[in-house]
Order: sequence, then C-alpha cells, then structure tokens
Amino acid sequence: MTPSGSPGYVLDTDTLSHALAGVHYRVVHRRLNVLRTEERATTAVTAAELLYGARRRPARVRLPAVRELLDRLEVLPFDLDAAEEYAALRANLETRGQPLEEADLRIAAIALATGRTLVTGNVRHFERVPNLRVESWLAEDSGSEVQP
Repeated sequence: MTPSGSPGYVLDTDTLSHALAGVHYRVVHRRLNVLRTEERATTAVTAAELLYGARRRPARVRLPAVRELLDRLEVLPFDLDAAEEYAALRANLETRGQPLEEADLRIAAIALATGRTLVTGNVRHFERVPNLRVESWLAEDSGSEVQP
C-alpha cells in the first residue's frame, strides 16, 4: 500500500512509451524511484504492446530498454477478477454509447480489479470509466526529452 492507503499504480502504454522514447523520461523514472516495488505495476496488455512496438520498430525503441523497464514493474495478468470487471465495464460503457478500445478496456479492468490508480496521459479518455482512479504523471513535466 502507498502512504495514502492505495495498493499502488498501474502505468499504461502511453506513459511507458513516452518514457521509453525519452519524452517525460525524468518524471516517470523519478516517480517510479520513490515507490516501493509492490506499488509499481503495469499490465500484461501494456507489456505486450511495448514488446510488439520494440520488435516492430527496433531502431526507435530497443527491446533491451523495454525489458529493463518492465523488470522494474510488476506485470499484472488479465485474470478472472479482471475478466469480471471487464464484462461489467464493457456492458456499462456500451449501454451508455461510450465504448473503449479492447486494450484500454482490459487495462482499466486490471486496474479496477487490483484497486490501483491508472497512470495515463489519456486522462480524459479513461475518466468515463466508473470508479477508476486516474492520474497523469506526464503533466508534471514540461516535456523534457532525454535519451534513456
């Protein structure tokens, strides 16, 4: 649990890909460094997207850099608890005419199932998800770019 009593954070694909590309690198790594190991996580969905991106465009994002970053995070599975959240969330959002993309639904469901705060640059996109705590670490940085 974090000092605030929450189980921690789930970093989504856009936050981690920005960090890997050198955009907002410092703030993401600074925030990760102050958290205990059990408070920092991502999802298997995000891991798959990052690994795919590294294999698809190896010149831009190196596979070792992706693996090094993923090694610093717990990778949360899409398990039965997440599947329950996913089903309820998808039905709710579709009924309201506000569907999310499949990967985003799964990421949100994992965050909900584990009681973690989702860290994303797409705050407005995820705000429509009931009961999901969302924050952006990217807004804390004025776009500093460094090579990881």
